[in-house]
Amino acid sequence: MSGHSKFANIRAKKEKNDAAKGKIYTIIGREIAIAVKEGGPDPNNNFKLKFVIQKAKAANMPNDTIERGIKKAAGGGEGADYQQLRYEGYGVGGVAIIVDTLTDNKNRTAANVKSAFTKGQGSLGTPNSVSFMFENKGQIVIDREEYDGTGDDLMMIALDAGAEDIKEEEDSFEIITDPADFDAVRQALDEAGVPMADASVAMIPTNTVSVTDEAMVKNLRRTLDLLDEDDDVQQYYTNWEEE
Repeated sequence: MSGHSKFANIRAKKEKNDAAKGKIYTIIGREIAIAVKEGGPDPNNNFKLKFVIQKAKAANMPNDTIERGIKKAAGGGEGADYQQLRYEGYGVGGVAIIVDTLTDNKNRTAANVKSAFTKGQGSLGTPNSVSFMFENKGQIVIDREEYDGTGDDLMMIALDAGAEDIKEEEDSFEIITDPADFDAVRQALDEAGVPMADASVAMIPTNTVSVTDEAMVKNLRRTLDLLDEDDDVQQYYTNWEEE
């Protein structure tokens, strides 16, 4: 793991996304559709859907929009058929980038992702070309300002539920799990009333790369900004140690 605050990155990205609610709502709407198709429309029996609904409400998504999305997904038939696709490549300076997408048009998505790499002077690679530099882990982040308990309390809840590790940052706690134990740990935290700033199965870099050249930093940011702006991009991961 890098030494920088994961929560700081989440907060910065949230602030950037808050300026584009349409993008957030599109992403969450697709996540609702996938969750319903995988586990049904009842959040009491579908924890993945329950968490997506919590995420939607945190983003101030209207309740009727959430309910409409659930009903549409539950009805089947006319809804878009989304595919989850992953792209891998390098930005300038040897920075590894993994891009996870959810799309109903893979040709459009492939072209947009390739364009983002190219415009930032990077290059799109083949499957598994950079993923060996990352570990697939469940990652749950708790904002210290939102959590009333202690680090010891949190550790007991998380470890008892199967978490591998808990890290204390200046502004947050970060819980790491095996992907197979992620839902159980997340559910235990939810039942204990622990507010989660972010919770996902993420690709965590085993080592990070520092880039200080101003032109290279500008190109990296261009690639990542273009990925941020693409509605098909759900998440991206890099091993860039931002200064």
